[in-house]
Amino acid sequence: MLWLYITLGCVAFLALIALFVWCSNNLITVTKYKVESGKAPEEGVKIVHLSDLHGKSFGKGNKRLLKKVAAQSPDFIAITGDIIHKYRPRDIAVALSAVESLCKIAPVYYVSGNHEMRSTRYRTFKEQLKEAGATVLDGESIEVCGITVAGVNCAKIKGGGYFSLCGEEGVKLLLAHLPQYIDRYALAGYDLALTGHAHGGQWRIPFTKIGIYSPGQGLFPKYISGVHSCGNMRQVISRGLGNSQCPLRLFNRPEIVVVNIVKS
Repeated sequence: MLWLYITLGCVAFLALIALFVWCSNNLITVTKYKVESGKAPEEGVKIVHLSDLHGKSFGKGNKRLLKKVAAQSPDFIAITGDIIHKYRPRDIAVALSAVESLCKIAPVYYVSGNHEMRSTRYRTFKEQLKEAGATVLDGESIEVCGITVAGVNCAKIKGGGYFSLCGEEGVKLLLAHLPQYIDRYALAGYDLALTGHAHGGQWRIPFTKIGIYSPGQGLFPKYISGVHSCGNMRQVISRGLGNSQCPLRLFNRPEIVVVNIVKS
């Protein structure tokens, strides 16, 4: 009888671990930030920021992700790269289906991540994203909801970057993938940058915001989530939604970021 209790206890313990890991990787959290600016339009702007999907589906057709995004009633949706993990048919199908559905909620503005840039097939994928309804900002800018939204190609950031600006008034928002180049974004004259890539540090030390590792930043990286300032510019970093080389998140749930830009 003792062995039965021990066996049942071990099974229950393993089941709890499995449940915890599943929740850590599949239950999406919504994080909201308010950014005040004297240059913001009177009515304000609400942005849903998504990053690093890596071909992941939250329910059939990404139903759970779409439901949470729609509940925020955004003015537009910003996707800051790594929507695919590899150029596999499944990843492409998941990404394009998600973009097409997101475009039914609000306009979608997209910039590439390092995973998109790893292949010469990016040009084809870029056209597919446009056909799905997204506006791809690849070294370009556009006026949206009274603010300037610009995007930079991930490969160009590493090479020194080309940061396009249009207009001289209003909030200037940059969509970029890599958060560690915050100083470059600030020097280019942006007021706000939305970035991803770091996955929140992938594994986090429990009950802290300390992440273990990020590509490009190494161990215990600084720029993994939240709001960071550089001069007059603020950068909001998404912890992302999917996983990359490391298949699991720990103490670091997938994240939708909502940024409210309001008049100060």
